[in-house]
Amino acid sequence: MTRIIKDYDVRKNEILDAAEALFYSKGFENCTVNDILKVVGIAKGTFYHYFTSKEAAMDGVIDRNVDNIVHRVQATLEKFRADPNEKLMHAFLAMRVDDHTAHHTLEDMHQPANALLHQKSLKQLIHSLAPILADVIQEGIDQQIWRCSQPLQCMQIFLAAALSLTDEGIFEMDADSQMLIMTALIGTLEKMLGVRENEFLKQYGAHWATE
Repeated sequence: MTRIIKDYDVRKNEILDAAEALFYSKGFENCTVNDILKVVGIAKGTFYHYFTSKEAAMDGVIDRNVDNIVHRVQATLEKFRADPNEKLMHAFLAMRVDDHTAHHTLEDMHQPANALLHQKSLKQLIHSLAPILADVIQEGIDQQIWRCSQPLQCMQIFLAAALSLTDEGIFEMDADSQMLIMTALIGTLEKMLGVRENEFLKQYGAHWATE
């Protein structure tokens, strides 16, 4: 039988696809390297050519997913180069998960066996997105739209709060409670940027809450 040799990135993504599906369906803690090997149809040596461990494969899954979100945010920012207000609003909207498959994936991530995967994903999102949003904030400061002495730190704090409080796997809330949280988050952002109370809420509240 002829041995099939695949491009490095193609094979790597096959392994990541299988690992991601198994992590979400079985839970990271319950999944083994052998489980991944069976799905992809490769030998153990091939797996270790790409990843040093199951944990390294998890990091690869996280990096790939975060890179996709970062790319989506950056592509969105390119469309609104002139207006920091619009850039900030649409950057937040681009971060949101709004399709059925992605929601199902989030439900799987919230399994107890995926606690480490969940935690590392949130950490990587904050690490990757905060500098991008801080650059937008700096543009607003330079244009004298906003006032903020520590853009990066403020975005780290805001993202940590927003990603945690709106995470249904951590906090279970009804629609009214979710709306109150969103209102409070928008109000916090206004205070961070020296914006008049309810200014963001009046302009963008409906978008952040529903889109």
